[in-house]
Amino acid sequence: MSTLRVVVADDHPLYREGLVRAIDSVDVMEVVGQASGGAEAAELAARLAPDVVVMDLHMPEVSGIEATRRIAEDSPGVAVLVLTMLEDDDSVFAALRAGARGYVVKGAERADIVRAIEAVAGGEIIFGPAVAERALAAFTASEPRRGPFPHLTEREHEVLDLVARGLTNQAIATRLVLSDKTVRNHVSNIFMKLGVGTRASAIVRAREAGLGD
Repeated sequence: MSTLRVVVADDHPLYREGLVRAIDSVDVMEVVGQASGGAEAAELAARLAPDVVVMDLHMPEVSGIEATRRIAEDSPGVAVLVLTMLEDDDSVFAALRAGARGYVVKGAERADIVRAIEAVAGGEIIFGPAVAERALAAFTASEPRRGPFPHLTEREHEVLDLVARGLTNQAIATRLVLSDKTVRNHVSNIFMKLGVGTRASAIVRAREAGLGD
């Protein structure tokens, strides 16, 4: 198993340092960056392309929720695991909508945090027992995005529309001011969600749904 590269984002230095030591003590994990705020977390995710960002929600200036949203949009290959003291419905719901793939409450055992990091890195969705029921309720109660392909994010929908117009990945990157890698990741996620294997098939599906006009 390859080493999982992790960024830890938390504004409390003592907790962050303890968490970094705990993660670094795991043979298959390496902390490659630390952030004390949301903007820095999103910047590190874009620059370092880690497998996972462990994200606190309550941080100065740019919140963990907004940072998670930026990472989901600009670095879709990076999984966000929320690790926070907050376990209210609004926080869980907001994290889900922002694109978090996991939500664990601080105080969880180190082994549980490690398992959660491994799970989100592997593409799973995971929640700690303290929030599992309300997370499921928030997810099932959330209003789906209207229009074609409601399971796509807003950014993925935007990218698919440009794909349907015949733009190349490079042209899409220029249009949306994104990196080529980010666009490739968006396109790959779109193919997976649409259940298609080629760009031509994705274009057909998109045009049938009215995109690309």
